[in-house]
Amino acid sequence: MWLDRLAGSQANVSGTSTPQSANRSYSPLPRRTSSALSPYVTSQRPGQSPRSSSLSLASNDSTTSLLGAGKRPNGSGLRQASTIYDGPNPVEILEKLLSPDTDEDAVLSGAPLGNFIRDDDLQMEPDFDGLSLKKLAEAEARETTLESSRKPPEIVSYEQQQGKFDDLHRSIVACDDVLGSVEANLTSFRNDLATVSADIESLQKRSSALTRRLDNRKAVEKALGPLVEELSISPDIISKISEGHIDETWARMLNEIDRRSAANQKRTSQQKKASDDLGPLLEKLTAKAIERIRDFLVAQIKALRSPSINAQIVQQQNFLKFKDLYTFLHKHHNKLAEEIALAYMNTMRWYYANQFGRYERALAKVRLHVLDRNDVLGQEDTTRKATVLSGSRTAGPPHDAFNLGRRIDILRTRNQNALTSYLVDEDQSTHYLEVPFRNFNLALIDNATAEYTFLATFFSPALTYSHIAKNFNYIFEPTFELGKALSKTLVSETYDALGLLLCIRLNQQFAFELQRRKVPAVEGYVNGTNMLLWPRLQVIMDKHCESVRQLTIAMPSKPTKSAADPKLSAAPHVVTQRFGQLLQGFLALSTEAGDDEPVVSSIRRLRGEVETFLSRQAQAFASDKHKSSRFLYNNYSLISTIISDVNGKLAEEQQQHFEGLKKPYQEES
Repeated sequence: MWLDRLAGSQANVSGTSTPQSANRSYSPLPRRTSSALSPYVTSQRPGQSPRSSSLSLASNDSTTSLLGAGKRPNGSGLRQASTIYDGPNPVEILEKLLSPDTDEDAVLSGAPLGNFIRDDDLQMEPDFDGLSLKKLAEAEARETTLESSRKPPEIVSYEQQQGKFDDLHRSIVACDDVLGSVEANLTSFRNDLATVSADIESLQKRSSALTRRLDNRKAVEKALGPLVEELSISPDIISKISEGHIDETWARMLNEIDRRSAANQKRTSQQKKASDDLGPLLEKLTAKAIERIRDFLVAQIKALRSPSINAQIVQQQNFLKFKDLYTFLHKHHNKLAEEIALAYMNTMRWYYANQFGRYERALAKVRLHVLDRNDVLGQEDTTRKATVLSGSRTAGPPHDAFNLGRRIDILRTRNQNALTSYLVDEDQSTHYLEVPFRNFNLALIDNATAEYTFLATFFSPALTYSHIAKNFNYIFEPTFELGKALSKTLVSETYDALGLLLCIRLNQQFAFELQRRKVPAVEGYVNGTNMLLWPRLQVIMDKHCESVRQLTIAMPSKPTKSAADPKLSAAPHVVTQRFGQLLQGFLALSTEAGDDEPVVSSIRRLRGEVETFLSRQAQAFASDKHKSSRFLYNNYSLISTIISDVNGKLAEEQQQHFEGLKKPYQEES
């Protein structure tokens, strides 16, 4: 009977009708469907499709059942579909049978029930094998139980693996829960994205609005910024000017205040209100700045009076860095600026006078060679009456007034630093007069250059250069007097012609150096020193000429001794040797001298006196003309030899002159 029902179920599924088995009695109870034989039946949740999933963000609905995708056990088709009974309703059939007008054949054939039940049908007695309807139903139930107890192998296999399926079911349920959580998270994420998108859109709108406002503000600021800047002063500037430390930033802010003040005075009547508000503030700031500048400059001037202070360091670090301060002061308070300048000039006047006074006293202690009237060219010297032909170029004693020697190195040295007072005090050697002259004037030139440069830098453009030159002369006036007094002391009583000419050449070098440094204010001092040196040199040259002239006059006009006198020699005279050395020194110091220098005329005068003396001396040989000619030749040859290695225009002139003098006596000697 179970197999007949299965066959019937498959026939119902396929849509074909199969007759019931002949050996089975008809049962009025509804036949069990094959859905009971399903290995598992899942109950659907109310309002929710089984195993629905919402993995898609676009839709939350899913009509795919997870159980529908499960494996089919053993390839059987019994569990593929649910068998639903679609035959006649037994209750309706029973009602039709009990109806008096119902025909049994019609009922069984499925014809519409009407008047088919006849009276005979009512009298029919069904055969239930002696069983009542209740017992018959119970018997049917037992048959159904027996049929259900006979299970196919697929169901048995399912029941054996029911635990695994239950685990699978729980796993699927858990996955369904996880997927539900994922679905909720994704839904929340989608909502958050929507919110973020809305926020971004809102921010974009706000950014666009801010950009427009910024552009508008920039346009307004560009138009009104300069005007507002001119009509206002920053609190930082006010605080810095009033209480801040005076440094380079303070000086720049001072220039800003100066610029604002100048601009405030040029404003038109339309800006009268702003000008009235800003003007008093600018005046107060200017007055405060003037007060602080005065205090600052006075403090720096006082620092210059400190003992052992280096004025140039103070000038470079504390004055020149703030040169704009004096310009501002001179512009807004001219009288106070002049007082500050006068205080500075008096301080530096005292400073240089004090420093150079100590230096001059130190140089006065230097030991010098004394050359007096006994060191003239024609002075009698019994130790030099012996004539010498060799060794004419050898240096004489250290106090030799006619030999230049290494004294010319003072002009050629590259050391442009003067000796300090300490080194001067420690020096125990003996020098010529050009050494203290050079050191004092070299120090004076260097300090004068530094001071003039400072004045021209610090006080300009407030003061003109002519005014600055006057201030410079006022500062250095005592110092220049010290220099002139030192030079006068050195040369007033000396007979050192070479030393004087060396001082003249040094003074010329100082003049060239001042021109190179562009310091014209010291030109007066240099010219004044020249006025001391050149006249004294002319006096000394006159003394030399006079001494030679006296020698000539002292000689008899007629020879009184015979030519055979053994005391008379044709060797060069001592005056010739002195003159040759003196001439060589003058020519070496005048390689670049012009024809208009006083030394040229002095040399020519002295040369004439010496030639006259030699001619008179040659007459002492009486009738011995050969010895007289040899005497003149030896003297002229000695002079020519001494000056032969000197260069210059004046040297060439003298060399040619003496070569011409000795040439007539060359053959006779």
